[in-house]
Amino acid sequence: MDEYTQALQGGILVGLASWILLAGLGRSSAVSAITAGVLTTRRQNSPWRWAFLAGLVGGGAFFSWALNVPHVEIRHPLVLVPAGFLVGFGAVVGSGSASGHAIVGLGRRSRRSLAAVIVFALAAVSTVMVTTHIPPAAWWVESITEALMMLFDR
Repeated sequence: MDEYTQALQGGILVGLASWILLAGLGRSSAVSAITAGVLTTRRQNSPWRWAFLAGLVGGGAFFSWALNVPHVEIRHPLVLVPAGFLVGFGAVVGSGSASGHAIVGLGRRSRRSLAAVIVFALAAVSTVMVTTHIPPAAWWVESITEALMMLFDR
């Protein structure tokens, strides 16, 4: 099985899970909105949100273990803290996350989500180009993590 088949199967499963949540509970599967709901709403409204997030994390951990996925070494774990804040900030400023815009928004044919997905894609391609092909970043830095650590070491 090649990487494209696996990606297609994963995309189908994500779409199916999103549809089940929408059909079953009438809820959107936008991860940033679900996380914000856990942090900001009353307890009686959030059990399904907690279940969704537990399934997201637990399912990933289970299948990583079951399929014997190689362990990823994080050389500088402290970089994850500002990275998490930057992702959260981007979700607030962008009125949603990549999952919300790409899965839910495009499914609803939202123009705003289409614009957001195009911006996400361009930012991702630009980041890869800068960090892997354009000197001096390509010569000095092996990864985004290392680049962030260089910034924080000053």
